[in-house]
Amino acid sequence: MENECKRKKCEEALAEIYRNTDLAMQSIENILPQVEHEGMKKELHIQHDGYEQIAAKAAKIAKDKGIELKEPGPFKKAMMWGSIKMSSMMDGSRNHIAEMMIRGTVMGITALRTTQTDLPIEPDKDIEGLLIELIELEEGYEKKLKEYL
Repeated sequence: MENECKRKKCEEALAEIYRNTDLAMQSIENILPQVEHEGMKKELHIQHDGYEQIAAKAAKIAKDKGIELKEPGPFKKAMMWGSIKMSSMMDGSRNHIAEMMIRGTVMGITALRTTQTDLPIEPDKDIEGLLIELIELEEGYEKKLKEYL
């Protein structure tokens, strides 16, 4: 029973990593057409690549451990797309776009920290390592985005 609970918590952590990276990449793809500032555009491409690498690692771990990962549903993606488009149409300034991206990044960090707290005492080291890697990556992205405020 205890091993089953541990496995379930670790699977949930891996799912959160994958979901987080998927939503982050989708957000960047949705916002990029509105970004005019070349420095910010370059930064968002770098961030997208970072999220893509973490997502690939999560997918490999899932495959190796026989875990099925699901992408966020189309309704959630459509809502996010609409929200980003509406907000950036009203204010497409570099500051506003940075603020939107920071909000999303902080939400991601919060979800990942909660997931980290919920890990079992002796978690799967691959999943825990990837979770920490993503948290550190997002904290770096938050700091970098603040330069555009």
